[in-house]
Amino acid sequence: MSKGIRGAEGRYGWLFTSPAIIIIGVFLVLPIFLALWVSFSNWNGLGSPLGGTAEFVGLQNYQDVLVDPGLAQKDFGTSIRNNLYYVILVIPCQTALALFLAVQVNRRILRGRGFFRTAFYFPSVTSSIAITVVFLFLFSASGVVNQLLALIGVSGPTWFADPSGIIHNFLQLFGVDSAPPALATAGPLGLSWWDWLSGPSVAMCALIILSIFTTSGTFMLLFLAALQNVGAEVEEAAVMDGAGAFRKFFSVTLPMLKPTLFTVLTLGLIGTWQVFDQIYLTGGGSPGKTLLTPAYLAYETSFTDLKWGRGAAIAFILFAIIVVLTLLQRFILRDRDEKPKRGRRRRPGGGTDGAPPSPPGGPSQEAVLADLARVEAGPRGGSATPSRGTTGGGRA
Repeated sequence: MSKGIRGAEGRYGWLFTSPAIIIIGVFLVLPIFLALWVSFSNWNGLGSPLGGTAEFVGLQNYQDVLVDPGLAQKDFGTSIRNNLYYVILVIPCQTALALFLAVQVNRRILRGRGFFRTAFYFPSVTSSIAITVVFLFLFSASGVVNQLLALIGVSGPTWFADPSGIIHNFLQLFGVDSAPPALATAGPLGLSWWDWLSGPSVAMCALIILSIFTTSGTFMLLFLAALQNVGAEVEEAAVMDGAGAFRKFFSVTLPMLKPTLFTVLTLGLIGTWQVFDQIYLTGGGSPGKTLLTPAYLAYETSFTDLKWGRGAAIAFILFAIIVVLTLLQRFILRDRDEKPKRGRRRRPGGGTDGAPPSPPGGPSQEAVLADLARVEAGPRGGSATPSRGTTGGGRA
């Protein structure tokens, strides 16, 4: 018997998708498994990782950065602390700024909206290297930022050479110059609790400003596309109900942007934990390793120290952190009012499970629809009188 015209669809489907599958497998899947093997070995980058130069060491590389006290653990803890403050400050600020800009350029009364959209998006398409170099000049000791601060009587710091944490600097205003005994004890990953509570360094604050400036434009476009999909009738209905501008935004517009908000937060989370370019250009973690991040530490451990196994282990730990935080974020932003749908079964009284049955003698669905059609056709010459069966009492 003939298989029909659709008999060979599966075979031809695999034939046409096989080039993409092969490319993804060779250049993505295999390197991931190879890097995973390297993280369990002591490969030094010389020769093949599958040859005799690499030996299996199990979880030793992970143990060096997570458990065993030493410089490797302390550097990893320092990088996690620095990156954690970077994430905490960058993601909320860039998301709020992107949403604010999107709302402004989406206003119909704004003139030159195309110009402002291009201007706000322009930093996102500019080379990160070029923007970082510009920021190095702006935040230098005699740069424009310090000159502007001098106009209001503030002596600006040497931004990219100041390793002091802003929380420690704030506590110094109240006479707290050293760690209290309760915070001087050892904390996670080889750092004391006092070190964990130092806050981002002054140098990291400059990079935080840089990141917010360069990424807000991209996320602005995502919010702008979502805002343009919000129907005007929805906002008009909110205004008719007496909602003000703020109430309309937080009760109507923002809930409808929830899928886009989740996308923006996820992309921001991934990007902030993988920051590398700016760290490399500003001195590789200097000053005092307060700009060190896990992504740069993995690079430095592999290419400078030639400990590729430990560098791969750091990269996979970073991957696990991103996955866990993304799942946590999805759990927090989930729709709590969603209930699983259940199958409806017919009741003897004529209703379905989950819905009250129709009253005895009530109108059928066909009768209601027919009456609605006659009501709509009434002004155009048809009868606008509904049938006597449309209400329980038998009256129109």
